[in-house]
Formats: sequence, structure tokens, C-alpha cells
Amino acid sequence: MSDQSWQIRPERAEDAPLVEHLNAISFGPGRYAKSAYRLREGVEPVEGLSFVAMDGVELLGSIRFWPVAIGMEKSLLLGPLAVQPGLRGRGIGIALMKHAIAEARAQGHASIVLVGDEPYYVRVGFARLAPGRVRFPGPVDPARVLALSLQHNVMLTLKGEVRRAHINQPICACGAAVAG
Repeated sequence: MSDQSWQIRPERAEDAPLVEHLNAISFGPGRYAKSAYRLREGVEPVEGLSFVAMDGVELLGSIRFWPVAIGMEKSLLLGPLAVQPGLRGRGIGIALMKHAIAEARAQGHASIVLVGDEPYYVRVGFARLAPGRVRFPGPVDPARVLALSLQHNVMLTLKGEVRRAHINQPICACGAAVAG
């Protein structure tokens, strides 16, 4: 695979099963227990901010963003970002993030938060937040809470609990979607 043989394009409805399979092989069943996953339950990804890296019909990687609120501020939650296991380290994930971040900025979003490895995400501008400043529900290592301002000085105002900005699907008390 040469660097020129693949392209990034918006995720389409028919890509969803491939993206879900990629997430399953990348993160395993433990992904459902993570705090970031809980924030995605019952919520659709932000329209226009889900992208895939494709080589013809082969899915190489994907990225999605979710609407969240931090205190009183709207923000985006990055993730999952997934790349086929055998293709990691080839720049696909970084290219997906650069593309998606540029689109999020163009759409007027103010900030992006995530829970991840600082040495990787700092390559596209993310920085660690002071411990306790932005709190995710459930157990999250504060050293892994990262953010990126898309507008001038927005990171200075990010403070509080991360929660769902809204819910698209009805959720029962146990967190499962309710059939409509």
C-alpha cells in the first residue's frame, strides 16, 4: 500500500457495518465499559464529521465525533479513531484526524475532547488538561484527558463534567436503547 493509494471521504450509511467491525477488532468487547462509550449511547455521531480512509473498497480506518457538553460549553468527543491493526503507524490515523479537525473547525465547533495517549494526539495539537478540570463520568485516568481548541482560547473555558449534549434515542434506566 503506497501513501497515495488511499483516500479520505465522508462515512456513508453502507460503511457502518465495516466501521463497527473495525471498532470491534481494534478495541474488543471492553470498549462498551469505557466512559467515552457511555457518552455515545443513544446519541448519533455529529453529522458531517464521520470519515473513513479507503483503498478502493477496503476500509483502512475511521473516525467519528459525538456531541457532548462540558459544564455549560458544547464540545465534540473524538472517537473512536480506528485503523486496521496491520496498517497502524503508516499515518492513516493522523491523516483522518487532521482532515476531521479541519472540517470541525470549518463547521464552527469550539473544542474537541478525548481520552487517549498524549504522545500520539499531541501530534495534531491536543494537550493534556489539568487534572480534575474536565471530568468524565466513571473511571478515567486524568492524565489521559486531552483537549484541542478549535477557536481562540476555548481551552481556557473548558471546565466541568462531560455529559451527553442530547440523546437521539430513548434510553431506559439500565442504559439500553428502548425500542420505538
